[in-house]
Amino acid sequence: MDSLITAAARALAMGDPLGALKRVALREDPPALALRGIAMAQLGDLARARDLLRRATRAFGSREPVARARCIVAGAEIALVSRDLGEAMRPLGAARTVLDAHGDRANAAHAGYLEARRLLLIGRLDEAEQILAGLDPDALPRASRAGYWLVAAGIAMRRIRAAPAQAALEAAEQAARDTGIASLAAEVAQARQAFEAPAARLISTEGERLLRLAEVEALIASDRLVIDACRNLVRVGGSLVQLGSRPVLFGLVRVLAEAWPGDASRETLLKRAFGAREADESHRARLRVEIGRLRKELGALAEISATECGFILEPLGARTVAVLVPPAENDHAALLALLADGESWSSSALALALDTSPRTVQRALEGLAANGSAESFGRGRACRWMARQVPGFPTSLLLPAPLPDG
Repeated sequence: MDSLITAAARALAMGDPLGALKRVALREDPPALALRGIAMAQLGDLARARDLLRRATRAFGSREPVARARCIVAGAEIALVSRDLGEAMRPLGAARTVLDAHGDRANAAHAGYLEARRLLLIGRLDEAEQILAGLDPDALPRASRAGYWLVAAGIAMRRIRAAPAQAALEAAEQAARDTGIASLAAEVAQARQAFEAPAARLISTEGERLLRLAEVEALIASDRLVIDACRNLVRVGGSLVQLGSRPVLFGLVRVLAEAWPGDASRETLLKRAFGAREADESHRARLRVEIGRLRKELGALAEISATECGFILEPLGARTVAVLVPPAENDHAALLALLADGESWSSSALALALDTSPRTVQRALEGLAANGSAESFGRGRACRWMARQVPGFPTSLLLPAPLPDG
C-alpha cells in the first residue's frame, strides 16, 4: 500500500474525510475508490459513496478477498445508516467470516458490531446481545467503540434496565472523547438525551406525572397492578398478561384502571373500547361477552365485578392500580418512535422493525404525513421517511423489543 493510501486511511480513521479526499480524489485504483467511498459517506453523500464502494468491490474481485470484504462491510454500514435493513445487509455475515478467517480482527469486530446494531433496530435483542458478548471492544477500531456501547445501551433501554444503560452510555461518552470526532460525540449526546427524556406517563389516583426509565423500572418491579399501554399488557411484578393481539380487551382494562378505585360506566366502556357513539342492546351484549373474556385473561391478577352503572376493577392482594402510557399518545406511536431517531427510513425497513406488512406501514405513514407528523423524500425504492418534531418522542418503551414471558 502506497503512502497516499496510508495517509488517506489514517485521515478517515480520525474523522477527516476532506483530508482523505485531498490525497485520493483523482485516483481510480480499487483502494482509492474504496477510500473515496468511505470519505463521501462521512460527508453525507450516501448515494455517491454506495456507487464508489460497489466499483471498488468489483475491482478487487475474488483475488483480494480481504479488501473485497472490507468494501462489503463499508457498504453495509451505509445501508444501516440509510435504514435499508433487508437485502442490502445480507452479505455482512459472509464478509465478517472472511475477515475473521484472514486475521483482520478489527474489521471483523466492526462487522459484528454492525450486525448487532441492525438486530437492535429490528428488536431482536437476544441475538444482538449474543453478538456483542462475543466481541472484544478493544479489538474494534477506535471510532466503533462508542457505537458498541451505544448498542449495549439501546438493548438495556428497551429491556427497561436503567443502571446498565447508564453505565453503557458513560462508556460510550468516554470512547467518543478518546476519538475526538465531533459527530460521534453528538451521536452519543443524542442517545444520552433520549435516555434522560421521559419514558412514559403514569396515571394513578395521585394524578398524572412523567417517569424516567429508572422510575418505570421501579414501578414494574413493585407489587402494583400496572396497565402498560406502551406494550399493551397487564403486569404485577414478573407476572403479566399480554393483550397486544386483543385491543378491545386492553381498551376495556385500561378504562377500568383509569376509573379505579371507582367503577367505569357501560357508556364509557362502549365509547372508548368499542368506539360506539350510541349504545344499543347488541353493544351491551358484546360488552358482557368481552368483560367475561377479560376476566378469564386476567386470571389471578384481578377480578372484574358488575356495579349498578358499569363495572369495577378489583386487583387481588390489596394492590393499587397504575396506568402507564406513552409521554405523548398517537395513533401510530411505535412508528413515530422509530422515525424519531433522526434518520431516514424506508417503509420496508419500518415494516421489518415493527414485524408488520409493508402495506400497513405505508398506510400509517400516509396518515402521519397527512397530519404533519412525518414527511418523505425521494421516489420509488429510494423513498425515505422522517419524523417532524413531535413533542414527547422518542421513548424506548415503544421501540421493538421482545415481551417478557408470562
